[in-house]
Amino acid sequence: MSLHFELVTPARLVRSEEVHMVVVPGTDGEFGVLEGHAPFMSTVKDGSIKVYKSAGSAPEEIKVQGGFAEVGANGLTVLAEHVEG
Repeated sequence: MSLHFELVTPARLVRSEEVHMVVVPGTDGEFGVLEGHAPFMSTVKDGSIKVYKSAGSAPEEIKVQGGFAEVGANGLTVLAEHVEG
């Protein structure tokens, strides 16, 4: 099973890929999202999104500044105000 993950900014699509898990720096604390997660929305604080390509792999970190995260039937979408790199 894989999770569809999209990372976007107001200017462009940064990522669109199938991954194992993503950990997001929510304003109420970090949260992890796997395939089949219950739908919800959260604000995102400045920090690093951790993307795990497969179970047991080391995470890739992507620095973001602010935004929103939505988990739905299509996976996880993060709309970040700014992404470094």
